Amino acid sequence: MNEIQNTTFLGSTTLAWMTAILIFVAGLIAISVFKRFILRKLVQLSGRTATNIDDFILTLVEKSVLPALYIAVFYFATGSLIISPAVERVLHVAYLFVITFFVLRILTSLVKQMILSFVRSQENSETKEKQARGLLIIIHVAIWIVGVVFLIDNLGYDVTTLITGLGIGGIAIALAAQTILGDLFSYFVIFFDRPFEIGDFIIVDTKMGTVEYIGVKTTRIRTLSGEQLICSNTYLTNSQLHNYKRMEQRRVVFKLGVVYQTTHDQLKRIPEMVQVIIENMDDVKFDRGHFSGFGDSSLDFEFVYYVLSADYNVYMDKQQAIFFDVVKAFEAEKIDFAFPTRTVIIQSEPENPKREQVS
Repeated sequence: MNEIQNTTFLGSTTLAWMTAILIFVAGLIAISVFKRFILRKLVQLSGRTATNIDDFILTLVEKSVLPALYIAVFYFATGSLIISPAVERVLHVAYLFVITFFVLRILTSLVKQMILSFVRSQENSETKEKQARGLLIIIHVAIWIVGVVFLIDNLGYDVTTLITGLGIGGIAIALAAQTILGDLFSYFVIFFDRPFEIGDFIIVDTKMGTVEYIGVKTTRIRTLSGEQLICSNTYLTNSQLHNYKRMEQRRVVFKLGVVYQTTHDQLKRIPEMVQVIIENMDDVKFDRGHFSGFGDSSLDFEFVYYVLSADYNVYMDKQQAIFFDVVKAFEAEKIDFAFPTRTVIIQSEPENPKREQVS
């Protein structure tokens, strides 16, 4: 029996081979038990629930966790064998490469799922999900860079010089690409702070339109005249921006002017008339109406009301209807709107002046 155990094959004794095979088989049995009970429960759970979290976990386990477990079992099984240093080095390097790949794949999948779950829980999730793609690319690149540095360090190489070089190179790149990096950080501000989103109607300085796309460097706006306006993210975050999509109601101020020949009773009735017109309009709230002053050629009134909608077309429709009703009411009361007039006095003789009105 001792002779059989001490018999060598490919540099390892029979006992070492038996131990390796035993470890490998035990590992396969453990993985099979895991797949049979835990993985099957996940499959059943994913079929009964409406959320996609369990589906994500199931996919992650099947595509990343299980392959990593198989490779780990094989690697630890070979650890009991007596092999040459060169072969052992190759196996160790291969194991580190493969395990690092699957670990980074798991990390990126988890980060992606967390961000997409956060985005999908909000309104307009489809447009926000498109916006998050640029952020996911940046995060994935950062995770893989850190993973590669970690791999190099575990291979026995000194990464201090590499990290220093990356730091110096990063500073040089940052100085050379300040504008690009500024737009990149502005993209993070837009994504997390959300001053505007895809589909919002915004006004920046004299530029206005609907946001069509938010990228890592630029944002594209479809203007009212039809062309596409491309703005840098830094420009948008540094500007005073009006977002009309988030306006819950619109405050409207308009003025009326009537001629000076309007009687006192007519003047007192004008605020009440306009108030009744506005209050009888749907989705409109009257605020105030006053005789506001004496103009050069008119008696002025100021009215304020709110349109209970952010839609610009609704605002214009309500305003038009109010103006029509005001004109109709003034015609019925024989109240004349004012227009610019000047009174010119022509004096032919000092004691007998002659007055003429010119309109």
